[in-house]
Amino acid sequence: MSISKNQLKLITSLSQKKYRQKHDLFIAEGIKVLNELLNSTFEIETLFCTDDFETTISEKKVVRISETELKKVSTLKSPNKALGVFKIPKEKAVKNSGLTIALDAINDPGNLGTIIRLCDWFGVTQLVCSKDTVDCYNQKVVQASMGSLTRVSIHYTDLENYITKSNLDTFIADMDGENVYKTKLPKEGILIMGNEANGVSEEIKSLLQYKISIPRFGETQETESLNVATATAILLSEFKRGY
Repeated sequence: MSISKNQLKLITSLSQKKYRQKHDLFIAEGIKVLNELLNSTFEIETLFCTDDFETTISEKKVVRISETELKKVSTLKSPNKALGVFKIPKEKAVKNSGLTIALDAINDPGNLGTIIRLCDWFGVTQLVCSKDTVDCYNQKVVQASMGSLTRVSIHYTDLENYITKSNLDTFIADMDGENVYKTKLPKEGILIMGNEANGVSEEIKSLLQYKISIPRFGETQETESLNVATATAILLSEFKRGY
C-alpha cells in the first residue's frame, strides 16, 4: 500500500493552522510522541508507517509505506518509522481552581512545547493561551511537548476576559516585582507569562494583583532577561515548593 495523492495533499496542508482547524486534524511524528498519543484518549485518524513499526491499533487505520514515501511527508530531518494524523480533541471547560499557567502571545513553538512539558512535570493540568499564542497543534509544538500534550488541557481564549472573571490570585514575572525566593506563594493562582520580545502586554498587566521577580546573581548584572520557558520552570518550581 502507498500514500494516495489525496492523503499526501492532506498531510501537506496540515502544516498550516487554517487547514488543521478546517479538518480538525494534526500531525505527530517520533516514536515517543506517537506512542504517547496512541496510548492516550487522542483518536488516530490514520497511521502511516513502515513495516517494522509495531502497533496494536486497527489495521483499518494503518497505511504501510516505504521509507522513501515517509521522507516525502515527514518534517523531521531523519524520519523514524511513522507519522500519525490525529483528531484534534474538543476543548474542555476551563477550571477556576488549582494552579494555572496563562500565556500572553507566546510565538515560538519550541517555547510552547517546553512549557507544556513543564506543566506536565509540575502537575499543572491546565494551560490557558491568548488567541495570538502559537497553535498547540503546530508540528513543532507537538514535537517539543514530547507527549505531554496528552496530559495538559489547553485552552485558547480572550485572556483579559478570562483573568477578569477569575477569582484566583494573579501573578506575573517582572523585574520590579517581589523576589520570588522570599515570597509566600499560594497553592492556587494564575501565573501569566508574556511574549518573548515584549513580555506581558500593558492591558494584561493592568489586571494583575502581584508581580514577582527572579533575581539576577551574576556579578555584572547585565543579562537582560531569561527565556520564557526557563523563567516558567523556575517560577513553577517555587510555586510547588513545600506542597
